[in-house]
Amino acid sequence: MEETAAAATETAPVAAAEQKSSYRYWVREATGDAAPLPVPRKLDAAAAAAANGTGNGNAPQALGSVWNQAGTWEEKNLNSWASSRIKDLLGSLSSLDFSTGKASIDEVSKCSGDAYLVTVRNKKRVGYNYELSLRFKGEWLIKEEQKKVTGHIDIPEFSFGELDDLEAEVRFTDSLEWDDKSRISKDVKSFLLPIREKLRTFELELKDR
Repeated sequence: MEETAAAATETAPVAAAEQKSSYRYWVREATGDAAPLPVPRKLDAAAAAAANGTGNGNAPQALGSVWNQAGTWEEKNLNSWASSRIKDLLGSLSSLDFSTGKASIDEVSKCSGDAYLVTVRNKKRVGYNYELSLRFKGEWLIKEEQKKVTGHIDIPEFSFGELDDLEAEVRFTDSLEWDDKSRISKDVKSFLLPIREKLRTFELELKDR
């Protein structure tokens, strides 16, 4: 019994020393030789921009609104500008001369549709859908007499990139015999080519919005 107690007494200082050494190995007390803790510093605007990759052209400029700097989905309504611009372009169409008559565009009587600019992942895409009607007036030789003829050129709904497939229907205000109506309709549909060119200009301007 006494030998056991003596052995325990002898091993106690050794265990305490090992514990103290182990503790000091893992937990270092702060001393004058230790490296100082980092001190936080406030970045100025230029440094912050560089850190975020937005300075000196390191990242492309975000498109869209100020609130949408991340470049996520955003749709902008361009109806007012588009409708006004289409009317201006088509209202400037020149008159056309035909073998038995001549005609001009009097008014864009209908310009109905939507135009938009969509920003997705910092890339923009434009589009539109429109339906048009243009009022024309002219004079044709009908039964050996020059007679005034009025009517409308109706253009069914069309969208961005579909101008090559543009179609037109002619409606007359005046009553005409079938032969005269067919001949004059063919003449009036000649406006489709300059109309298409004006709308191509509109598409180019829309892409630059």
